[in-house]
Amino acid sequence: MSQQIIYSILDANLDRAREALRTIEEWCRFGLEDVDLCDRCKHMRQALAQWHKEEFRHARNTPDDPATGLSHANEVSRADVQSVLRANMGRLQEALRVLEEYGKVIDPDMGAAMKQMRYQVYTLESQLLGYEVTNIGQIRRQKLQAANLYLVTMPVDNIVAVVESALQGGVQIVQHRQKDGEDETRYAIAQQLCEICHKYDALFLVNDRVDIAIAVGADGIHVGQTDLPVSAVRQILNKHGDASQYMIGQSTTNPQELEIALNNQVDYVGVGPVHATPTKPNKAASGHEYVTYAAQNINIPWFAIGGLDERNLAAAIAAGAKRVAVVRAIMQAEHPDLIAKQMRSQLG
Repeated sequence: MSQQIIYSILDANLDRAREALRTIEEWCRFGLEDVDLCDRCKHMRQALAQWHKEEFRHARNTPDDPATGLSHANEVSRADVQSVLRANMGRLQEALRVLEEYGKVIDPDMGAAMKQMRYQVYTLESQLLGYEVTNIGQIRRQKLQAANLYLVTMPVDNIVAVVESALQGGVQIVQHRQKDGEDETRYAIAQQLCEICHKYDALFLVNDRVDIAIAVGADGIHVGQTDLPVSAVRQILNKHGDASQYMIGQSTTNPQELEIALNNQVDYVGVGPVHATPTKPNKAASGHEYVTYAAQNINIPWFAIGGLDERNLAAAIAAGAKRVAVVRAIMQAEHPDLIAKQMRSQLG
């Protein structure tokens, strides 16, 4: 009877360790594109599979397992990719320790093998977490490349709830834009929005205010043509760390401003306003002509912006837009998640 219990323990923890390794491996493959780290994860998974004997599997009794329904609040959501990696690294190490101790009862060689693998995981962890820190800028830019729906906030009631609904609908980037108000309030809202964006694995940027962006842990800063110069933004960021870890975006309304932004070596640009909008009351609509110009002349990510909604989006796409930024269409929607889903669906 005790042997069957040990078999059950080994079966459960072999599954747990392999699942954790696969989760980590997927990020090494698609997120970091690191062949070496990916290969090490795969070899460890295969080594664990060789120890997964049939007698262990036969001892499995999931329906009668009293712990299958147990959960913890920390497992319900993850703040960001880094928290996913840390959680699964911890899960892997715990499973290997269990395999090491109970494996000794069945086969001393198994215990020794699990111990050796546990040490390999410690090395993998230090390299992976170091990779996270030194390459956070790369991770952010990969998310930028994959994004096609960008939300720019405007002052509304229940702004955090509105943004969360938009994130649930598929928004991948949020820029907090608030030109007026007390700094204490602006900081508090930005902090809440940053946390909610990272909960949904979305990027969070702050408009113009580099100090607030740094303070809340934002992924980047967006500036207009008359805001703080991009060179000054980088100078401030470098004084507080490494500017290359942050994304910087800039608004453009014509080819001349676009050239300035590209010379500033920003990570992305806004292209518009496509339609006249109260968000930019002093800017004439640049129309679809500028969208087409951008499609033909920009190699970095760019977002068409200005009066775009689910009804006129198709025309912008036809003009060459593959990514769009939206303000009122989502921020003032009765159901922001539904509008976001519609627009993501149109963008493909």
